[in-house]
Formats: sequence, structure tokens, C-alpha cells
Amino acid sequence: METKKELRNRCWIDIDGKKFFGPGRAQLLVMIDKNGSLSKAAKEMGMSYRKAWSMVEDMNQRGQQPYVELHKGGTQGGGAELTPRGKTVLTAFQQMNAQIQATLEQHTQDMLGLI
Repeated sequence: METKKELRNRCWIDIDGKKFFGPGRAQLLVMIDKNGSLSKAAKEMGMSYRKAWSMVEDMNQRGQQPYVELHKGGTQGGGAELTPRGKTVLTAFQQMNAQIQATLEQHTQDMLGLI
């Protein structure tokens, strides 16, 4: 039986030792941008609305500027959209992760060959 080996990496940003931004929150921002709604984004990710809302509140409060603007319901319905800062952070994080992944792919065979 052949052993399956993988070189894996997960990158996130801590603020004062507490996780702040990583793949999960990046995916939430992608889903908010796609759906224009926090509840739809949470549902698509299989996450409770409460958890998604808590994540957005944390990003908005601990980031330099808010990442998501939430619109309350009413006659025109509610919604959510990324702020310019949210879009910038998301794009930068995605680009950084693409570069990290490319570097990992360059070294995977050599590294796993040593294991």
C-alpha cells in the first residue's frame, strides 16, 4: 500500500496573538461579494448567520477600516457589500496565497522525496 504524502500550508494573520484573518474569513468575503448578503453567504458556506455576523464584526472592529458594510432590511431588503478596504485586503490575501502555493508546488516533490 502506497503512503500518501502532502505538503500543506495554511496562512492567517494574528493581531495580538488572536486569529484575525485567514482562509475562512477570506472565503466569507468572497461569498458576501458574490451574494450581496451576509445571510446568503453564511448559508452557502454552511455557517450560522450568527457566526458569520460575528466574524464580520470582528474584522470591522479590529481592522484599520471596516471590511463589510451591512444594510438593514426594510422595504428594499437588507444586504451586505465589501468596502473598498475589504476588497483590497481580500485581493492582497488571495494574491499572497497564490504566490505561497506556487512556491510550495516548486518544492513539493523535493521535500516529500526526503520524507
